Amino acid sequence: MALDIQHALVDGLLAVTLPEALPLTQRERALLRYADALTLAPASITAASVDALRAVGLDDRAIHDACAIVAYFAFVNRIADGLGVELERAGEATEPSAG
Repeated sequence: MALDIQHALVDGLLAVTLPEALPLTQRERALLRYADALTLAPASITAASVDALRAVGLDDRAIHDACAIVAYFAFVNRIADGLGVELERAGEATEPSAG
């Protein structure tokens, strides 16, 4: 994939709404909508949300895996935020604390 296409894809994925012009399959779009909803409004997930994933060919295992991955990232980020962990800059090494 050409570098300019990669940049456009990343920019599109970071946008507030997913641009229609992005070169994504219907399955990828459904997964992104699901991950976005699960992240931003977890109580909004319903049987219809899961059915939308099945409609694009995901089976129960794939849906479970998607849910678990999104939930894991949310969990890890909440732990890091709760402990005041700061991101390292690329190439920066951190020393382990002598605790």
